[in-house]
Amino acid sequence: MTSMTGYSYEEKSTETAVVSVEIKSVNSRFLDLSVNLPPFLNQLESFFRNKVTEKIVRGKVDVNIRVKELESDTEVVADSAAAKSYFEAIKKVSEACGYPAESIPLSLIISQPGVLNVNRNYDVEKYRNLLEPVFDSAMQKFVADRVREGENLKSDLLEKLSRLDECAAFFKEWQPKMEESFKAQITAKFNELLGDNADQNRIMTETAAMLVKYTINEEIVRLHSHLKAMRNEITENPVPGKKLDFISQEANREINTIGSKNQFAEVGAMVIKAKDSLENIREQSKNVE
Repeated sequence: MTSMTGYSYEEKSTETAVVSVEIKSVNSRFLDLSVNLPPFLNQLESFFRNKVTEKIVRGKVDVNIRVKELESDTEVVADSAAAKSYFEAIKKVSEACGYPAESIPLSLIISQPGVLNVNRNYDVEKYRNLLEPVFDSAMQKFVADRVREGENLKSDLLEKLSRLDECAAFFKEWQPKMEESFKAQITAKFNELLGDNADQNRIMTETAAMLVKYTINEEIVRLHSHLKAMRNEITENPVPGKKLDFISQEANREINTIGSKNQFAEVGAMVIKAKDSLENIREQSKNVE
């Protein structure tokens, strides 16, 4: 079981650059992946995106890859024709305002767009080779962080599930007691009204009608089935999040029905305990893949 929340950071320095990879994630119904790269390395996005999707199934994952160049192949090219055109135009404005052409600073000319052009030659393959081991190390730490948190969530889920098992066992234990109580209540009412003339067949018929209305046997059977399926998902399925949420909804229906049929304070208290444990499971299921 793996948590959807995790974090890792890895950095490496070379003679020419400092590169870093930060990976973090929070909960999400699906995989929502964002890979942020320096613009000159955008063509590597699909490469790193595929590396993430190989290991991550769900979560909002943000990958931030940074490159700080210590040395770079930079070529500055001057456009003399553009510089002269700017100078002539600025000279006309200067003369029209009564300023001598000699007062026009060189910095004003070279600051104009297109006068100085920077050409940077990036070896994308070189950066890929530099970034890949750093990324792999960060990814390994990220996955380990999610697995570690997932183990904590698994322990908590199993604890809450054990409480639900206790509640289901309590319901099963109380079912015959409830039926006996119904029968005793109906018999007492008939005896109170009719005394020795009470019709035993009528008593049995009324008891059967009440049991049809209030028996919880079917709900208990289905609840046990849901809890068994839930335990299998937690212990066997590496990505049980969505399935756990679905099973929790089904189990919640059975517990609600038991509560609506209940006539006893002891069972009512256990229904509340079961709903509390189940709600905790539903919330935790949103935190795992």
